[in-house]
Amino acid sequence: MKKLLVLLLFSSLLTNCKQDFNYNTSEAFLGGEIINPNTGYVVLSKGEQIIDTMLLDQNNRFLYAMNDLKPGLYTFTHSPENQIVLLESGDSLHFRLNTKEFDESLVFTGKGAKKNNYLINLFLENEKEREHMLEYSQLPPESFSQKIDSITEAKHERLKKFERKNSTSECFNEIADANIHYYNYARKELYPFAYYGNNELINLKSLPKDFYEYRKDIDYNNDNLRSYYPYYRFLEYHFNNLALTRHFEHSSDSIFKRNSLDYNLDRLQIIDSLVTHDSIKNSHMRHTAWFFVHSNNNAGEITQFVEDYLKRSTNESHKKDIVDLSQAFMKLSPGTKIPEITLINHNDEEVSLPSIIKKPTVIYFWAYSMRGHFKDAHKRVHKLKTNYPELEFVAINARKTSPKNWREVLKKHRFPMENEYRFADPYSARRQLVLSRLNKVMLIDGSGHIVNAHANMSDTNFEEQLLGLLNQEVQ
Repeated sequence: MKKLLVLLLFSSLLTNCKQDFNYNTSEAFLGGEIINPNTGYVVLSKGEQIIDTMLLDQNNRFLYAMNDLKPGLYTFTHSPENQIVLLESGDSLHFRLNTKEFDESLVFTGKGAKKNNYLINLFLENEKEREHMLEYSQLPPESFSQKIDSITEAKHERLKKFERKNSTSECFNEIADANIHYYNYARKELYPFAYYGNNELINLKSLPKDFYEYRKDIDYNNDNLRSYYPYYRFLEYHFNNLALTRHFEHSSDSIFKRNSLDYNLDRLQIIDSLVTHDSIKNSHMRHTAWFFVHSNNNAGEITQFVEDYLKRSTNESHKKDIVDLSQAFMKLSPGTKIPEITLINHNDEEVSLPSIIKKPTVIYFWAYSMRGHFKDAHKRVHKLKTNYPELEFVAINARKTSPKNWREVLKKHRFPMENEYRFADPYSARRQLVLSRLNKVMLIDGSGHIVNAHANMSDTNFEEQLLGLLNQEVQ
């Protein structure tokens, strides 16, 4: 499973791959079957452009003909999940998936199925490898590099074999090759954060001189790959490292603080100086600003950062988005009233968020696409209810899903429906609550005023915060 941002970036690789591929536009067909659908439709898009919305029939199927096809990667969305599909001239594809195991159950059949099954299997392989990355990252630098390079080489050999056997197109070859390369590079950029830890990152200068040998060939302005997720993600991690090196050059800090003002200002400056491609530059600066506003709880520092960001960005839509986000953050300051947001309870009745606050309340969020968090959060709350009976605990499903699936998920795990809600408008609610991560928790006093809008159930002092909420009520 993945965040929406990941899939949107992956979907918009190129308008038609590379211009020198000399494809002729023609026709292609795309059909699908959705088991346990969340909605009655599937949305097809290319980059940021929506191509069409396909309604599901009584058997939860659809069939769509595409005339004057522009070969390349497309996104099909069945909210709240997305995946990619590579469409080329003459393809006649059909996919089948179950929303309860969206990526894992996805299978393609028909003409063009082999290349798409290869890409989805490559994606799932990368996801599975992530489970071992922390283990690999404990290896010394030389051993880690050898391990990652051997995995990459094995993938390249399988890709070459697949290309020879199936006479693949240049478009497919570039997509698959870039996927393999940039996943490798991204892991090397991430390595020092896992190996040294935040307390010893100042030691990253001790890495072997050739550890980042590939950096000398980085193209920061690759228009063809500007929205391709492995390339985009690699640049994100790369800019993190460059900013960290600069940060330690002029800061007295010996411990890395990802949400510090100085570090993030360094990151903005580095992106601005290295990237000349407007779209790539604006996209990465926006991501930096988005992260900082979500992770820093200091209103003064957020104001200072946003002012610097606005001077550098040239994308008016991005600038408005960040300004709106920072203003939403200010509205969640301690002492302010919790926003008027419409919720839906297990009886499909609409209620306002402030109306359900009757005593000191802990609000936590979940989505079934994040199964580990979903189960862990509910189990943790079950224990906390026993220890803190004076508090109310409210769970909100933060993603769009059908009422049926929502109830079935809770019933399957035997979680009580009492104090379970879902957003009537998830997109608007998440923006109002500055909800980017599901581990966010909101502490609200008995009169509906915010005590802490950015708590985290995993924090070591979380229970101290709960005691503080109770003590504040007594006072």
